Amino acid sequence: SSPGLLLLTSFLLHVKEDRASPQRLVCDNRLIQKYILEAKDMEKRVGQCQALPVLSCPAVLPLVEFSLQQWKSKSNETKRREILCDLSLLVGAATGALGQVSEECGARQLSQLYRHANSFFLLLQTFSWEAGHWEPSCSSHSMEQTHITSIFLTYRQLVQGKLRFFFHDLAKVLCK
Repeated sequence: SSPGLLLLTSFLLHVKEDRASPQRLVCDNRLIQKYILEAKDMEKRVGQCQALPVLSCPAVLPLVEFSLQQWKSKSNETKRREILCDLSLLVGAATGALGQVSEECGARQLSQLYRHANSFFLLLQTFSWEAGHWEPSCSSHSMEQTHITSIFLTYRQLVQGKLRFFFHDLAKVLCK
């Protein structure tokens, strides 16, 4: 479909340095490991920024912890929608925090996190096992945080957890 192609094209433009296609992203385990390392690196670098402000308008972050047992019992479509909700909150949190950070180091790290989270968000919209487009009707459990570092911690946990396991599950279907 045309919107799917547009989303895929914009994702590929965002990650052109990786030459990542959705199939390669799912089938080549090294790629998700690269994104996990990048998330850890972003978290470490933002922790080294000087004088990060406390957010006057708290960031609404998804609660990304999960039970592997419960996760395995969900359909891929349910997992995809749950991760889309989490990413939607993260993208919003990064956007909101960017508006409150004037310090260059923190702003640079937030911009990078925004780009990465938004790329995953756009990519996951192209995968769908049910008719219709993703609608942001999330009942995702969330929390408010006033520390910028919490946004990075949540992003790393999401990439290391749900996203990695989701790609692992997709690989069983797509990479035969």
